[in-house]
Formats: sequence, structure tokens, C-alpha cells
Amino acid sequence: MRSFGKVFCLSLLSVSLLAGSAQARTVNGCKIKAKASCAYKNLNGKNLRGAKLSGATLHHVKLRGADLRKADLRGADLREADLRRADLRGANLKGAKLHHYTAPKKKGARTSQNPSCTPDCQGANLSYAILDSANLTGANLTNANLTDDELIDTNLTNANLTNANLTNAVLENANLTNANLTNANLSYANLEYANLIGANLTGVILTGATQCSLVNPPGALNGKGCAN
Repeated sequence: MRSFGKVFCLSLLSVSLLAGSAQARTVNGCKIKAKASCAYKNLNGKNLRGAKLSGATLHHVKLRGADLRKADLRGADLREADLRRADLRGANLKGAKLHHYTAPKKKGARTSQNPSCTPDCQGANLSYAILDSANLTGANLTNANLTDDELIDTNLTNANLTNANLTNAVLENANLTNANLTNANLSYANLEYANLIGANLTGVILTGATQCSLVNPPGALNGKGCAN
């Protein structure tokens, strides 16, 4: 019985250790866990499906073509991350930072270019994210949750925002040229100087939206339910 008990306990310990190691696996020098520090790492094409990276430092990380489906990226610092062709379906990016990166103020510090991001974000939770100046040209944001997002000067040219929820989003100076906004919810959004040239506005919801009179082209949103 004692031998059996020892074997049983050791088995449980082994399973526990294996589970722990699986949760904190390391990929190209990046330990996949919450609050990980992986700035500048190369994770191009890696399988990070379901990764728990909330609060992680991921600025300048190469994630081109990476599988980030259902990844937990809440509050992650993804400034200047290369997310081209990354699969972010079902990912939780609530509070994530994807806006322009400013290097720490120190001697010789340099700032890099704006983020380049054309991911598949359909159904992703990007609520409360700061996406100022982010390049989301051609991004697939179908059914995405962009509630309360800050999208000032964001490039959404040719983006697919069909059925996206942009309630309370700030879209000042956002470039939505040729974007597909079919059935998108823009209730109470701020559209000051947003560029809507060529955008598909079929079924768009604009209840309580503000600054609609300042969009380009002028009059594009007349009679569509804006507050002003």
C-alpha cells in the first residue's frame, strides 16, 4: 500500500509539473505567460493559439502570420508589433496598446514608425484598446468588438468592419476610405473629421453619434440618425 501511495503521489506530481511547464512554455526566447517580457522577439508564424499573455510587454515583437486565435492579450503592449497576416480570431485584446510607440526618454533614444497591422481580427474583442495612428489597412474586423476604442488618426482603409461594434469609439481623423461598414454599430461614436470616402454605409447604426457634420465627404451621414 505504501509503495502504491508513493507511486500515486509521484504520478500526480509529474502531471502537475507537466501542466505547469505547458502553461509557461518558451517560444524563441519568449516565455508564454501573463506579464511576460518579450519585446523585439521573433515569433513570426508561431502557434500561440490560446496563449495567456495578458499584460505582456510585446512591443516591436514580430508576429507576422502567427496563430493568435483565442489568445488572451488583455492589456498587452503591442506597440509597433508586426501583426501582418496574424490570425486574431476570438482573441481578447481588451485594453491592449497598438498605437504609436515612443521610446523611453534617454540619450540616443529613437522612435520607430507607426504599427503595420493587417490582421484577421474577425470576432476579436478589442474593446477599450488604444489604436491611435495604427495601420489597420485591409484588416478583417468583421463582428469585432471595438467598443470605447480610441482610433484617432487610425488608418482603416479598405478594412472590413461588417457588423463591428464601435459604440462610443473615438474616430477623430480616422481614415475609413473604402471601408465596409455594413450593419456596423457606431452609436455615440465621435466621427470628427473621419474620412468616409467610398465607405459602404449600408445599415450602419449612428444613434447618438457626434460630429457627423464634419466627416468627409460633407453630408455623407445626413439623415442617418446622428446627434450632430
